[in-house]
Amino acid sequence: MKRFALLVIALSLAPAAHADLTHKIQSSVQLQVGGATTTADRIGSTFSVSGSNIDTTDGTTANTVSAGTITSGVYAPGTIAATQDVPGAAFSFSQSYTQADAVPAAAVTTGATANFGSIQSTAAGTLGTLAGTISPAGAMTVIGGGANTLAIGQFVTELSID
Repeated sequence: MKRFALLVIALSLAPAAHADLTHKIQSSVQLQVGGATTTADRIGSTFSVSGSNIDTTDGTTANTVSAGTITSGVYAPGTIAATQDVPGAAFSFSQSYTQADAVPAAAVTTGATANFGSIQSTAAGTLGTLAGTISPAGAMTVIGGGANTLAIGQFVTELSID
């Protein structure tokens, strides 16, 4: 009995154990319908000529590479002809040309797109069946919609013990 009494006294003198307990629950639904977008990038001209053991001409002057002309923002290189320096000897010649997109004569209006080499277009979103609900009991329902829509449901629970 003495041991039991000592145990009761020891437990009554021990500090009480306690903790701050926090519990948070959060639910959310995000619905988004995207607008129509178009991006267009104008491609510029590039021209390259290289070679060895050859002579070049633009048709009128020997050993010349023509500067060409620029019209509506598009470079048009001159005609380049190559002649082998020593007939039968090794030689190399290459040329490449990428034509630029022409600068439009008038500004592009809303809804129209210039005829450029790099165009990306996304249609406007359609609501379709897009929906999201959270019931009072916390049940979540998320239904995707038509093209160019986004539906996200999120449930977060947090437990903190200090």
